[in-house]
Amino acid sequence: MSPTAQEMIRTDAGPPASVLLAVKVVPGARRSEIVGVIELPDGPRLRVRISAPPEEGRANRAVCELLAEYVGVPARDVTVAAGLTRPEKLVRFAGVDEAQLREKLGDKPGEKPGEKRG
Repeated sequence: MSPTAQEMIRTDAGPPASVLLAVKVVPGARRSEIVGVIELPDGPRLRVRISAPPEEGRANRAVCELLAEYVGVPARDVTVAAGLTRPEKLVRFAGVDEAQLREKLGDKPGEKPGEKRG
């Protein structure tokens, strides 16, 4: 994993054991997908496009569901920890450590291991 991608992930101090992932969400997209890493002034973030609109928490729920499926954890274990009403969010993964999340994200976030984009 690139140093940039590593900077997006950090351990959450609060119980239960969990990690935080910095995310930039683009709601109202044609389809929901993980695009890759984007550099912002406050650091790198995983860029995620979501088809749900940013209304009544729909986009937040869609982000959690997409990331849970991608990482392979139950959706109930993924929540928005900060940035509920902003595109820049911190997403919490409960019961996952930094090494597990880095392994799941791989070297190219947005591309699962063995998957090739063309």
